[in-house]
Amino acid sequence: MSEKKTLIEAYKEANYKILGHGARDVQTLQDAFSEVDGNLESDIYGTGKIIEEFQEKMANILGKEASVFFPSGTMAQQIALRIWCDEKGIKKVAYHPLCHLEIHEEDGLKELHQIEPILLADKDRLIRLEDVTNIQKDISCLLLELPQREIGGQLPKYSMLEQISTYCRERNIKLHLDGARLFEILPYYEKTAAEVCSLFDSVYISLYKGIGGIAGAILAGDKEFIKKSKVWKRRHGGDLISLYPYIISSDYYFNQRINKMEDYYKEAGELAKLFNSCHAIKTKPELPVSNMFHVHFLLPKKEVEQILIKVYEETGVGIAPYLREMNEKECYYEVSIGDMYSKVPKDELNKSFAMLDKDLQQASK
Repeated sequence: MSEKKTLIEAYKEANYKILGHGARDVQTLQDAFSEVDGNLESDIYGTGKIIEEFQEKMANILGKEASVFFPSGTMAQQIALRIWCDEKGIKKVAYHPLCHLEIHEEDGLKELHQIEPILLADKDRLIRLEDVTNIQKDISCLLLELPQREIGGQLPKYSMLEQISTYCRERNIKLHLDGARLFEILPYYEKTAAEVCSLFDSVYISLYKGIGGIAGAILAGDKEFIKKSKVWKRRHGGDLISLYPYIISSDYYFNQRINKMEDYYKEAGELAKLFNSCHAIKTKPELPVSNMFHVHFLLPKKEVEQILIKVYEETGVGIAPYLREMNEKECYYEVSIGDMYSKVPKDELNKSFAMLDKDLQQASK
């Protein structure tokens, strides 16, 4: 085993990789365009058959009156909250402390829109009804993320969502769904996308996460909301002259993968069981509720990296491309199941986990 090889280098060299849909390379776009008519007219500044038909398709799937395609979810969600704040005349919203807008967007909501976020619940748990009912300030909108990615992709009970939705509607608080991974949670809830979205006034979905498109997002709601969102999209510079590479790839991979979400969910459960059978490992949650979960190693990061590199080199199975340090004695990474997992031969997978367990047990002594 090379002492100088990094974890990501060893992972890339592995014959099999358990995560995602595969490499994000140019081939992803070429495959999506392989059967597209070269004379197909592109969209122009948010109009045209390509974008309008896709937006209508997504609106129907989500059970909303209309939708608009955005180049990024960051743009879409800030705009959604801005619209609800302008409508009510209160520049305050509420969301989880580990919400994407709070930790990954360089305070864009505050700096660009002067909107004040109220953080609900402890960062290590989900938002509950009592967190919402105990808000002391008037707010325009409550944002819920399903699943809550930063705590392992946990989900509330569906009955809790219904209760929160009813409470918000009774008090004229708009409810927005950060549904970046909406389709991935439907097998667990045993609901359609439209059924889940009916609880919310506005909905964002990602088209590159579980779907695996190049980039892009959909924001959906009623017609008046979407009319306003298109104005804000222009203000944010989101109306590129053409967005068809993103739209065509999104539609192509949506059609390929939308019916695989239950497979990904079941495979995530299978993989979590393998992890939890190993020494010094626990998954969060223990039983995944979507295609994603977090894997925690109860050993120092550098030590786990060397163990994993050895497993990759000797078995050819790549388990984790990176690790994040939680403290001196624990590290973790995020699992997201896609097309790649089912391509790993079961005997090779079991061999790699048997070796991982043995080496972790030895390191724990």
